[in-house]
Amino acid sequence: MSNPEIIRIPILPFGMVNAHLIKSEAGCILVDTGIPGSERKIARVLDQHGLSFKDIKLIVVTHAHTDHAGSAAGVRKLSGAPILAHEADADFYNRKVPMTYCPTGWFGKLFLKTPAPHEPYEGFEPDILMDKVKAVSLLDFGIDGIVRHTAGHTPGSIAIELSTQDALVGDLIASGILIGGIAFKGHAIRPPFEDDPQRVARELERLVQGGAKRFHMGHGGPLEAAEVLRHARFLSELEPTPSAHPYCNHPSH
Repeated sequence: MSNPEIIRIPILPFGMVNAHLIKSEAGCILVDTGIPGSERKIARVLDQHGLSFKDIKLIVVTHAHTDHAGSAAGVRKLSGAPILAHEADADFYNRKVPMTYCPTGWFGKLFLKTPAPHEPYEGFEPDILMDKVKAVSLLDFGIDGIVRHTAGHTPGSIAIELSTQDALVGDLIASGILIGGIAFKGHAIRPPFEDDPQRVARELERLVQGGAKRFHMGHGGPLEAAEVLRHARFLSELEPTPSAHPYCNHPSH
């Protein structure tokens, strides 16, 4: 099995919002789907690499925020590929309950007052629903890797670990400025929202200990393992602060 190629899909410019393709000889896996209406941007990148929606064998949605799950239902219709996600975010995906947000600082609090984080998307039921302890192998989809539960950003956040020492982690970490991307992409930051920074720190450390050397993310990136560990240490030292949400902590980076 040859090593897969990781292809960034720019949903918004300057790395502010990314989706990714994992391309192999057997087809490809789409990791996240961008904001609602991102199908054309995904199609453009597929075409640039000699692919079409029908080459997508699996759609992995790392968590239920609108900039990651927003076009999942549409891409499933175009590709026929199943959606894999985690059960802890399931009621957010099917729109039974409103999404929760835990701002990480002044920008998150300001961003939460804008329409962007709340943009509605077509609800869906994942075809493959992970539980809290199970890892899913990607070998059946032509990729040597696994999907694991990595809660902390949201309850049902998941990440992909590849045999190439790459990790695709959604919003477990970001880099750059503000939402992420734009500039200083080699510097790790917290995303605008994050449920439990101490849990995020543990998950990032576990990924590095498991062999991940390059981290690909939804905002900014990629990052090397040393910078990820620096950020994990920063998170682990944060003091939890009281909040209406039991997992919200608000110190800024």
